[in-house]
Amino acid sequence: MIKNLIILCFMIVTLFLTASCDLVKRAEIKATQINRYEKISLNLMKENRILQAEINALEFKIEKLKSENQFLSIQLNQKSGRSVASLPPANSSNDQVRFDIYKWSPAQLLTMAETEFEKKNYEKSAQFFKTFLIQYPTSEKIDDRFLFQAGIAAFESGQHYDWALSTMDRLVNDYPESKYFRGAKLWYGLAQLRLGNHKEFFGTVEEFRKKYRNTPEWKILSFRYEEIVQKYKD
Repeated sequence: MIKNLIILCFMIVTLFLTASCDLVKRAEIKATQINRYEKISLNLMKENRILQAEINALEFKIEKLKSENQFLSIQLNQKSGRSVASLPPANSSNDQVRFDIYKWSPAQLLTMAETEFEKKNYEKSAQFFKTFLIQYPTSEKIDDRFLFQAGIAAFESGQHYDWALSTMDRLVNDYPESKYFRGAKLWYGLAQLRLGNHKEFFGTVEEFRKKYRNTPEWKILSFRYEEIVQKYKD
């Protein structure tokens, strides 16, 4: 009887161990499957992000090409002495955007502004940026980078220092944590100088001397600093 009991216990233990091993193997197989599925899922997500980025890039290129083609068509008609069919001539010879005629979309205006900026055609760029601000004042595209670029274009055009002041002032007030903050203050001060507002420029120089002396922006101003100080001493 004892022998039978021992045999029974042995069988029970064997069955238990076998079942445990089977459960462990199943768990391992399940974990392997889950890991494989997770890797597949991550790879698919990565591929999806890459595809989406490529789609966004292509959409941007398409919009850019459309805008450039439209602009080139306009320029061609202007050079040939003709205006675009069914469109009246522009009222202002200095208006290089002619929004009332061509009805640029936000994407087209921004693309043209940035394209002309890259080409260093600052007058055209400034006009496209300014038109964007007037026609689409609530656009989410108007951020600190937009304002900074628009302000530089206006300044470098040599014609629109007042535009540079307004955009840089807006950037400073609306985006105090922006990486363009000090740069905006610098260009604001330089625009004041170009407009003959020497006291305002001097205030900017003093602010940089006290707060931002060890910055690249200060290096740009420093060569004028002593000259301005001497002028106001006299």
